[in-house]
Amino acid sequence: MTEDFVLDRAAVRRAFDRAAASYDAHAVLQREVCDRLLERLDFVKLAPKQILDVGAGTGYGLQQLRTRYAAAHLLGLDLAPTMLSQARSKLPAVTWLDRMSSAFTPHTATMDFVCADMERLPLKNQSVDLLWSSLALQWANDLEATLRDFYRVLAPRGLLMFATFGPDTLKELRGAFSQIDDAPHIHRFADLHDIGDMLVNAGFANPVMEMEIVTLTYADLKSLMVDLKGIGAHNAAMMRRRGLLGKAAWQKLEQAYEQHRLAGRLPATYEVIYGHAWVGDQKRRDDGGQVIQFKIAERLSSRGRG
Repeated sequence: MTEDFVLDRAAVRRAFDRAAASYDAHAVLQREVCDRLLERLDFVKLAPKQILDVGAGTGYGLQQLRTRYAAAHLLGLDLAPTMLSQARSKLPAVTWLDRMSSAFTPHTATMDFVCADMERLPLKNQSVDLLWSSLALQWANDLEATLRDFYRVLAPRGLLMFATFGPDTLKELRGAFSQIDDAPHIHRFADLHDIGDMLVNAGFANPVMEMEIVTLTYADLKSLMVDLKGIGAHNAAMMRRRGLLGKAAWQKLEQAYEQHRLAGRLPATYEVIYGHAWVGDQKRRDDGGQVIQFKIAERLSSRGRG
């Protein structure tokens, strides 16, 4: 990542803390992506004892994983403590008193929470069977180093499954902001092929990468910005422009975005990347290379907002 787009981790944490109360009301896309990622588990034979959800947020994914893997112990990790408070209120951890209860069975999923940075996981080596992350990896400054740490904590034959955003995400908004100034306004996202290479470099075997385009549509630009603010997706670049846009700059931004209006609606494009890879023996070709499977979805999903 270039210096202009190095993320201020403290700013990221503050943004998500402030958005914790409003997150669920605006996280339509986030839940949809999480559901599509969950569907991919249907094709995986896995009975994990320890599951780590990186970027657990308010707990939607944790709740689904808890239902699917009732015998597992789940750990929800997030950078923002207020997000974890929301998750904890929905999914209270099973305590030792619960375990002493006559109603407790070994098939009741246990759960704990930890506030930590995904770039520095506070976990032992080979302690996790399934590492799950839905729309969090785009907030990593050093994605390859983060994936190496994921590999470190995964047990032999453990599985990494994730979703993140690709370079075309919010391309309309990025283009509109470029009409105002040269400051970074929209986060830079890693390419599908680059992530596949990073997984191999981190030690993972047999990465499978998929991509699809999801388009949300809005009545106006303000509605899009309200959604982004509501989920905590603020500009957290170190070199970001400080302060609010002035009236003239906002009007210029609106005018630039209007060129994308179609059938009375403004589109917001999201390039969603799905990936999974295993910890295990590398399967390499005779020339030493490793095959990465890439799947590009042809369908276009559209959801209306506002």
